[in-house]
Amino acid sequence: MKSYMLATTFLAFTGAGCASAFAADVTMPDPNYATATAVMNVIKAAAEQELGLEVSTVTTTAVPVIWEAMDRNKGEVDIWPDVWLPNQNGLVDKYVKGSKTVKLAANGYEAVQGYCVTKNTVTDHNIKSVYDLANPENAKLFDTNGDGKGEIWMGASGWQSTNIEKVKARDYGFAEFFDLQVIDEAVANAALDKAAKEKKPWIGYCYGPHQNFARYDLAMLEEPKNDPAKFVVVQPNDDPDWYNKSKVASGYATTTVHIAYAASLAERQPDLAAALEKISLKPEDVSKMAFEIIVNKKPAADVAKEWVKANQQDVSKWFGH
Repeated sequence: MKSYMLATTFLAFTGAGCASAFAADVTMPDPNYATATAVMNVIKAAAEQELGLEVSTVTTTAVPVIWEAMDRNKGEVDIWPDVWLPNQNGLVDKYVKGSKTVKLAANGYEAVQGYCVTKNTVTDHNIKSVYDLANPENAKLFDTNGDGKGEIWMGASGWQSTNIEKVKARDYGFAEFFDLQVIDEAVANAALDKAAKEKKPWIGYCYGPHQNFARYDLAMLEEPKNDPAKFVVVQPNDDPDWYNKSKVASGYATTTVHIAYAASLAERQPDLAAALEKISLKPEDVSKMAFEIIVNKKPAADVAKEWVKANQQDVSKWFGH
């Protein structure tokens, strides 16, 4: 999902940040978007409560960097709780199936992703399908800066899905009519919030579970059913000519979210690794936690601890109690 500033993005891997991360028993990344932050904090709270571990966090949004860190198995990143499939299939193929330096927990939960719009975009302007975007007049409905092009959020820098959406925009035929914005999710959410309050059109990449589905009246745009022959994804970390070699002219296949962890964790923290294989979350719970974090401004650590307390029976099962 993004452009990869490998030397600068993972600032916590240098200097004092690195030292503090390695001093802990386990290190996890916080990608600064609420659903992943919520799940990360649930794992952190449960591991600290059940096993007495010290769990530290580092901040990054570059997914390939996270996988590279797990691949090194040096404690830079031990657990990545937000593996979206098929988005991150290339990384799974490389590190889980290929080098076998990373393990992928079998359990996961279902998710949805695609383009969504504010409901009034459908009711007032009859924008229902991705193909409705391949029209310069329709695109102008989403123009907020007066340059004649609409704005559409592709995702954040560093997300595998952002690159997929760029190819989709080209192959669905609307890229030339839009400014394909790659910006932080918080900035995109601010634009969505403004549009929703003013009952104006907005469009962007949407994924669920997510707090926005609880907060706003949104509609997913229709896309062709997933066709593997029309969903060929090459990522920049695999080939510099990824954009031209990719073809995405259908919707996503069934999407699931999993936990990945460095293979060495099974030796260093076997009880935690065993628990990661058992963790199962409900999508609606993840959305609710994200809503508490973003909308109600509760600290993510507090939200996670409350969830762990309310679901102690499940947590105990994860850890074999």
